[in-house]
This record gives sequence, structure tokens and C-alpha cells, in this order.
Amino acid sequence: MLLLALDTSTTAITAALHDGIQVLAEATTLDARAHGERLAPGIREVLTRAGAMPHDLTDVVVGLGPGPFTGLRVGIVTARTIAHVTGAALHGVCSLDALAYAARDRLPVGVELVVATDARRKEVYWARYAVLGLSGSEASGRTVQARTEPAVTRPADLPDDVRELSAVGRGPWLYPQALTHPLSGSQPMAAEQGLLDVSAAALADLAVQRMRAGTLVSRQEPLYLRRPDAAPHVTAKSALG
Repeated sequence: MLLLALDTSTTAITAALHDGIQVLAEATTLDARAHGERLAPGIREVLTRAGAMPHDLTDVVVGLGPGPFTGLRVGIVTARTIAHVTGAALHGVCSLDALAYAARDRLPVGVELVVATDARRKEVYWARYAVLGLSGSEASGRTVQARTEPAVTRPADLPDDVRELSAVGRGPWLYPQALTHPLSGSQPMAAEQGLLDVSAAALADLAVQRMRAGTLVSRQEPLYLRRPDAAPHVTAKSALG
């Protein structure tokens, strides 16, 4: 197996390679407005560091969001193109799942957490998760399971019990009055990358874990959750025919 994971749903433009046992390489750039320019160099970097070529890929996994329309589209279109050209199998995973997965060892089994990422417009994309133990000989010993569907809302409108949970993502740093329990550090710069934005390494690990369990799906539709900010301009003349 040689699995390429990539995600452009958050500020992180991130790519990683996984051989089915471990992550071989990861490249991440933080730039909320340069997904189109930064993703391809990141993919080239991880392939070079692993001594691999595109035709060596067996699987491509992409984060489906939720996330801003333009950035998210860059990652999904790139993943589809690579899979088509190389013949690799294409898989999609909710990006919030990867953030929850990155935090799985920070909390006891059975405890819940909330993932909250920046949705702009003073809102967050969020979902609630539980940390679960794994049976058998899985290396990590833990996984996560979503308790709610991804949603977008104002932080102050989150349910009270959700606001009290340990939180990962940029939400706790942007809206500390609503999400009062960030899981790591007291400032955004002190938080680990995988707990602030999506890490492709965590996404790859999660995908491999689900692949082994037979639960990795081939879903590829993006989770936009709302209409894009940009829309075609319609003049009065064209609207009236």
C-alpha cells in the first residue's frame, strides 16, 4: 500500500504518505488563501522524501470538509485528478474526523470532545465525538466515533453541553468565550498542529485504520454545508430576459 492523504479544509494545506504501517512523510503549509498554489508542491515534497512516484500510489484519501468552498474544492479536485491519472482508489473522509482522531490519546476512553473549525462569518463548523477503545492488536489502541453530523453555527448557539466539552480546532482560540476548554495549550501558537488544523498524517492514519476495519467509504462529495460566498452576477436586463 502507498496511500496519499491530503486536506485543504482548514488553514493547513497538508499532504502525507502512508505505507499501511506508518506515515512516511508529511508536508504542511499554513496559508488560508493559497491552497491552489501550495498543495501541489506539498504533494511533490512528500513523494520525493519517500522516494516514490505518482504511479506507485494505491490509494488517495481526501478530507471532504466541511470547509470554505474555494479551499475545499482545490483539495477534492486534486485528489480526483490524481486518482484518475494513477488508477489509485479514491476515498473521502470528513475533515473533522481527522482532528478528533489526532486528539484521541489526550482523553480517556469513553470521554467526548468537540471539534470546531473556522467557518468565517463568525461561525464554526463543528461535530461531537467520543473516544473509543479498539479490540485486537491495533497499534494506536483508540479511535473516535462521531456522535453528531457536521454542522455550521454561531459559537454562542452551540448546545450548552457541547460548549463544556474539551475542544480542538481553531474554534476555541477564535471564540474562547463560547468554547472554554481547549485541549492543548493556552494560546494558538502553543497548540499542536494536528489539534489546531487538519494534519494529513492523522487523516492517513485514520484512513488506514478504517480500511483495516472495512469502514472506509468511497464517498467523494464535499461537505460545504452552505452556499459559496461568490455567486454569478445577474444584471437586471438578463434577469428579465
